[in-house]
Amino acid sequence: MSDIHSILIRLGQGLNQIIVGQSSLVQQLIVGLLAGGHIILEGVPGTGKTLLVKVLAQLIKAEFRRIQLTPDVLPSDITGTNIFDLNSRNFTLKKGPVFTEVLLADEINRTPPKTQAALLEAMEEMQVTLDGESLPLPELFWVIATQNPLEFEGTYPLPEAQLDRFLFKLAVDYPEPAAEKQMLLNRQAGFAARRGDINRLQPIATVSEILQARQAVKAVEVDEKIIDYLLALVKTSRQHPELALGASPRAAGAWLQTSQAAAWLAGRKFVTPDDVKAVASPLLRHRLILKPEAMLDGLQIDAVIASVIKQVPVHR
Repeated sequence: MSDIHSILIRLGQGLNQIIVGQSSLVQQLIVGLLAGGHIILEGVPGTGKTLLVKVLAQLIKAEFRRIQLTPDVLPSDITGTNIFDLNSRNFTLKKGPVFTEVLLADEINRTPPKTQAALLEAMEEMQVTLDGESLPLPELFWVIATQNPLEFEGTYPLPEAQLDRFLFKLAVDYPEPAAEKQMLLNRQAGFAARRGDINRLQPIATVSEILQARQAVKAVEVDEKIIDYLLALVKTSRQHPELALGASPRAAGAWLQTSQAAAWLAGRKFVTPDDVKAVASPLLRHRLILKPEAMLDGLQIDAVIASVIKQVPVHR
């Protein structure tokens, strides 16, 4: 494969050295980066969500901003505003943190719907409109939002239509005991999750190389049988007895795109059914809606996704 491919492999290895015990999460995050889709990271506090994003931004030499979302954050706090200068008698644009390459939206479900909508509009349109003027965002512009799955008081869950704008929802679990021990050894050796320590990390890739990799992903071949297989999975999700809402046409397009990214990262120039299966859970877990009776029975969405995959035979 190309030099760009080897750079992305080294990027994953570099992340795994800092964020130990989360190799599957790291791989899915890089697939999302290659597919150019925004991501939700869901996990309890202290599992390294913020550190993961900071380290990744440093390793690709990307401009990084973080927004700590709270109930009093206004849309203008994210997008920016025009400020009247008394000396020059003119309005001056003060750009918000959304004008960056990697944006961490911390605790997105803690901010009101109006502010969520301002951020999601930027994600969808790749531009911000201020006082009638449309301002483009950087070409890489990539949003990673975090959520705490345990807290519900004072939160504003994202509606289904807005959740569909996110490519992946990644679950950040506790590391295995051996990995957690390595984390403590790393800390004892002097590495802490402070900005100064992160800034000392040597970049592995550049934003330009990430954009080149995205173009290479688009060139990955997809056989018509793979498309038929993917559409059969989508149709099965819409007819599943435990689901009130199946995969949307946007989800089908994203599924194809991420399957190409997974294939390219694996070193292949064509998509296989295993690539389609590999991205199914992170792609669908925030898009499919269980029926109320299925929720009462304690059914988990990942189990339903697995049953959808099991129901559809792979055409050889």
